[in-house]
Amino acid sequence: MKFVRFAEGNKALYGLVEGDGVIELRGNIFKSYAKTRKHHALKDIRILPPCQPSKVLGLGLNYRQHAVEINMKLPPNPLLFYKATTAIIGHNEPIIIPPNAGQVDYEGELTVVIKDCCRDVTEADALNHVLGYTVGNDVSDRAAQRGDGQWCRAKSFDTFCPFGPFIETDINPDNVHIETRVNGQLKQNSNTNDMIFGVRHLISFLSRSATLLPGDIIMTGTPQGVGPIKPGDVVEITIEGIGTLRNPVK
Repeated sequence: MKFVRFAEGNKALYGLVEGDGVIELRGNIFKSYAKTRKHHALKDIRILPPCQPSKVLGLGLNYRQHAVEINMKLPPNPLLFYKATTAIIGHNEPIIIPPNAGQVDYEGELTVVIKDCCRDVTEADALNHVLGYTVGNDVSDRAAQRGDGQWCRAKSFDTFCPFGPFIETDINPDNVHIETRVNGQLKQNSNTNDMIFGVRHLISFLSRSATLLPGDIIMTGTPQGVGPIKPGDVVEITIEGIGTLRNPVK
């Protein structure tokens, strides 16, 4: 199934994507929901970020070929950071480069959406706590990242957490194609099978330090091919089975 969250007036609604249409849902996709008789054309709705996480957990250096391209050793454990929820934007919303920013990079990422409240999850049980998967862009200011000695500010400027447009419930997170284009030019072209730590391991590892809540998202790291963006660019990240997240840069 493919869920979408969209605006109708001042309300945020959920729908089920079927072809070029959306069936409006009643209820909560994290608890219980039902189809209504209301239908919308996908092209006519304003898509919102697909959920409202209490926290955004990010992973650094989680693709083997990315580690090679930046000449770094593979980490022995997942490298965790947090992104501020105020950085969240949705599909087609602009990424805004701060006036005093250094080099700002795109990072296309498979993003996990947690289904329920969970802690101390085993790897064997990890996927039972996943609602689905979406597309994320871990936008990063490299000057702040290098200068601060830690990553939270560099990755938490307003608009630095685009994700969406849909939540897909039925993919294999260990083997999906991911690609990023800037102004139509292919920049990242990889597969999640190059991850150092897979989704099951990440959920288990992260849940041992922080309780995961419904709607929390885990940005699972970026593959090789990371590069800069500037005002006027358009970033499009496509993940097999989910769709394309598109954001202009201002």
